[in-house]
Amino acid sequence: MITTENLSYTYGSENGDGRFVLKDLNLNIRKGEFVAVLGHNGCGKSTFSKLCNGLLMPVAGNVYVDGFNTKNEEMLWEIRRRVGMVFQNPDNQIVATVVEEDVAFAPENLGVPSQEIRQRVDEALKIVDMYRFRKHAPHLLSGGQKQRVAIAGAIAMHPECIVMDEPTAMLDPKGRSEVMETILKLKNEENMTIVLITHYMDEAARADRVVVMDEGKVVMDDTPHRVFSQVKTLKELGLDVPQVTELAYGLNKAGIPINFDVLTVTECADEIMKYLEVAQRGH
Repeated sequence: MITTENLSYTYGSENGDGRFVLKDLNLNIRKGEFVAVLGHNGCGKSTFSKLCNGLLMPVAGNVYVDGFNTKNEEMLWEIRRRVGMVFQNPDNQIVATVVEEDVAFAPENLGVPSQEIRQRVDEALKIVDMYRFRKHAPHLLSGGQKQRVAIAGAIAMHPECIVMDEPTAMLDPKGRSEVMETILKLKNEENMTIVLITHYMDEAARADRVVVMDEGKVVMDDTPHRVFSQVKTLKELGLDVPQVTELAYGLNKAGIPINFDVLTVTECADEIMKYLEVAQRGH
């Protein structure tokens, strides 16, 4: 779905001699995949997200979306139709005073016929479970609801992929949960490609694949279990791990020989039970 070839990007310089935010980045994101991108502030995550649909252009290298090069200006509409964007602050994306009008904004700009817009808006709002709020004013909604409206606006464009740049960063736990359930629904029921940039490790743990960036490069790229089992390496990169992984790692360091390759409460409980059963037999 998205391929980068030796992708480099700098800020603060017209001729490309500024500080490299991304340097020779090579990454493939397959169709239907849910990829979480992690990294400390300034590692290039948000820059990468904006390069995925031509909001920014590479200083060097290429970005391909479904085979189209983002440098090809004639194909930018096609690229942006395929890759929807959802940003951190939903208030910055909401442009209308009624929910359904806001969701209709993007397809209207794409020139979609009125009857089809109506169908797309209803469909998108039902997917994110916001259909009953279609006549509401967006500014009266909660943060999680606003972000689901923003996601519906992206869905109404009928993209094949949605790139989300820290969409839960400004939300409370309930709002984060609502947005994560929506993301998983898009992946599992709509077979949509999802790129989620996040600093919440528990969200990344639910992805198919975790990409860790540092200083503009990919330093880890594997399944959540394999990435988060490398607790020491992640901490050296200034990152955390899911809470249950942290607990299992701490127990292991304290001399309790349990496997800390765990991501859920159930997996952690199973490891502790195995240890207790073995210890009991030993007595």
